[in-house]
Amino acid sequence: MATGKETSPESYPTRYWHKVDDGRVQCDVCPRHCRLHEGQRGLCYVRGREGDEIVLYTYGRSSGFCIDPIEKKPLNHFLPGSAVLSFGTAGCNLACKFCQNWDMSKSREMDTLADAAMPDRLAQTAVEMGCRSIAFTYNDPVIFMEYAIDVARACREVGVKTVAVSAGYMDDAPRREFFSYMDAANIDLKAFTESFYHKICGGHLQNVLDTLKYIVHHTDVWLELTTLLIPGENDSDRELDEMTRWVVEQLGPNVPMHFTAFHPDWKMQDIPPTPSETLTRARQIALSNGVNYAYTGNVHDKTGGSTFCPSCHEVLIERDWYELGYWGLDTGGCCRACQAVIAGVFEAQPGGWGSKRVPIRLLQ
Repeated sequence: MATGKETSPESYPTRYWHKVDDGRVQCDVCPRHCRLHEGQRGLCYVRGREGDEIVLYTYGRSSGFCIDPIEKKPLNHFLPGSAVLSFGTAGCNLACKFCQNWDMSKSREMDTLADAAMPDRLAQTAVEMGCRSIAFTYNDPVIFMEYAIDVARACREVGVKTVAVSAGYMDDAPRREFFSYMDAANIDLKAFTESFYHKICGGHLQNVLDTLKYIVHHTDVWLELTTLLIPGENDSDRELDEMTRWVVEQLGPNVPMHFTAFHPDWKMQDIPPTPSETLTRARQIALSNGVNYAYTGNVHDKTGGSTFCPSCHEVLIERDWYELGYWGLDTGGCCRACQAVIAGVFEAQPGGWGSKRVPIRLLQ
């Protein structure tokens, strides 16, 4: 149930933790299992020990709110053309050297959290602004899951969907609770080697694969995947072949995959931007291995951004950046040309939000 408090608490109680024999308290939200003494915070920085429990410091606080096109998350098969109210907090439970949102996810300054909104207010704002969904994004909602879940509960009461943009790096019990409240997710499958996750992200691949399989096989959450391709790190033909084959075999051919372009940032500023040819090559590998819906991102590529029917190969949804063009779906979400059922969550008509990005301030 959404909290009725009007202001953000300084700290919010959580329940995924346990005491260990040496007197520390272990956080059990993600595989890091940070063991904390009194006053310490975990690597994410937003969960810490107060007394004999782990508390959350970012409940009801945000680094900013913005209305985006849903395609920016990216989600191409979930309410296309609709507006989504996006927000994040601060901190992250991974340590990706290439982070594209490092100013928020790596923040250790709580004054980054300039905006505040409690769950009911957020849900009502989405309704007032004509947003079909709210996205937890910019940094990973896993680390502020209590806040995200309460927002999702409030959203359900007013008919607004919720979207998790996450790296999927979490333990089993919180994973089950968290995704029971989400309607859609875009999970970063950052690479397909343990060495990449360990060396560049400070995590482990298998935990993410477990999350992906759980979402597909045990929930009704609509899932799409994103892989940021970094030259020389995770863009080889072999790795892309193995990754896309695994997706088809373990998740099925209808999970859309987005291959997006890296630009130098954070601690990897010595690596050049991803050539558009690399994204096109990745998309072709995915399609040849049986992925029905493969996309390029962060580049201007109308073909790579558009949706095609996997049966007759006709254009279904034309995209130019985040602008929708031709619409080839009937009111039931089938291809007009051959009547094949297209995987996704579609309404009878596409939304008309377009490519606008509108920052907003929420006043309590």
